[in-house]
Amino acid sequence: MTVRALHLSGPVLVGPDEVVGQAWVVGGRLTFERPPAAVDVVELPGWVVPGLVDAHCHVGIGAHGWVDDATSEAQAVADRDVGALLLRDAGSASQTRWMDEREDLPRIVRAGRHLARTRRYLRGLAHEIEPEDLVEHVRVEARRGDGWVKLVGDWIDRSTGDLAPCWPADVLAAGVAAAHELGVRVTVHQFGEEGVEDLLAAGVDGIEHGTGLTAPTVAEVAARGVAVVPTLVNIATFPDIAARGEAKFPTYAAHVRALHERRYATVAALHEAGAPVFAGTDAGSVLPHGLVVDELHELVTAGLPTLAALDAATWAARRWLRRPALEEAASADLLVLDADPRTDLGTLRAPRAVVLRGRVVGGA
Repeated sequence: MTVRALHLSGPVLVGPDEVVGQAWVVGGRLTFERPPAAVDVVELPGWVVPGLVDAHCHVGIGAHGWVDDATSEAQAVADRDVGALLLRDAGSASQTRWMDEREDLPRIVRAGRHLARTRRYLRGLAHEIEPEDLVEHVRVEARRGDGWVKLVGDWIDRSTGDLAPCWPADVLAAGVAAAHELGVRVTVHQFGEEGVEDLLAAGVDGIEHGTGLTAPTVAEVAARGVAVVPTLVNIATFPDIAARGEAKFPTYAAHVRALHERRYATVAALHEAGAPVFAGTDAGSVLPHGLVVDELHELVTAGLPTLAALDAATWAARRWLRRPALEEAASADLLVLDADPRTDLGTLRAPRAVVLRGRVVGGA
């Protein structure tokens, strides 16, 4: 039986500042050792980077809740085709475990289903519960996910007409502690300023969106090493959200516009403070999948250097999610590009090859 291998003639970017000349893919795995002469080698020249990470998306949900398997598959394929080969599903009402058996679909790190207060989130997407039920539901979702639980930290409070926290501080602390006891990390949807201090005091591991972070909370986020996924392509929809809510909730509309206006400054401040920032799109509920490269360009617009933006969706993101990048014997999940993406993110728009589990599944 003839053994086939891919020869990645490089350069191979095994880290932001670490380049090796070449590598091979044998049996779906990456190796830096030349295979025996008897192996049938297929040449695949070009710059090699790890498959991209979309650290906040939702496979299996749409604007009105869960979607069928065919739609879920189409979402995953859209991500794969732009080179997003590792997805952190930050909350889904659908069961997508069947995708793990598909060698042609991206790997998914799940956070279970959103946990939100009653009538304080998008209808049909979350378990809507009251504070006394949070710990119990955290334990359930911790066992359903892949090392993460997702809380909705704030949402519009219709009684006040503005964003407001969803959970009392003591309940948050108990919920986070319950997750940590099970070895699971907690990330939290947070738009506004109010309640961030409670999240940090509770010991959350991540903040999604983070538009309401201020100078003091940015400093605290950085000091604690709390990861932030800004989802800037999603925050771009805030003016439309404000316009839809203007007549009924004018205070909320003005608040959302203000958060949108300072979005880039907030992300720049996080980067300058040394906080971990990762690329995520929030695709699935409103936005289509396949936008991770757009998010990288948004991070650059916000002030991140090109290399930092790339790192936010490759080496650093994989390390944060405890998944390998370009390492000996790791699954060959990678992109082959025409140019060095550390200086030209545009080359990510048209990968020469998308390689997943050692198989070429896309590319020019």
